[in-house]
Amino acid sequence: MLRWFRAVAVAEACSWAGLLIGMFFKYVTATGDLGVKVFGPTHGALFVLYAAGVILAAREAGWSRGTVLLGLACAVPPFTSLWFERRMAARAARRPHTAPAAG
Repeated sequence: MLRWFRAVAVAEACSWAGLLIGMFFKYVTATGDLGVKVFGPTHGALFVLYAAGVILAAREAGWSRGTVLLGLACAVPPFTSLWFERRMAARAARRPHTAPAAG
């Protein structure tokens, strides 16, 4: 699940970049709105997937409610999903790995 969360976080950040570039061309240079038409819905879908990824990864990794709220808040400012994902990956790397119990 954490690997899937990483992929969604990176994709969400990339869609932010595409949407910001599209908005630049639409509103600053007034040369067209194709970028917004393409990256607007793409970013919207990835935003929802990122939010679902935060919740699912939190269940698997045992994140606190505060961490979940921080992860969800990081979907709003551009590129902070990358910061949050890296933070959680570093936390997981520091956590000792335990072997599954023999059954």
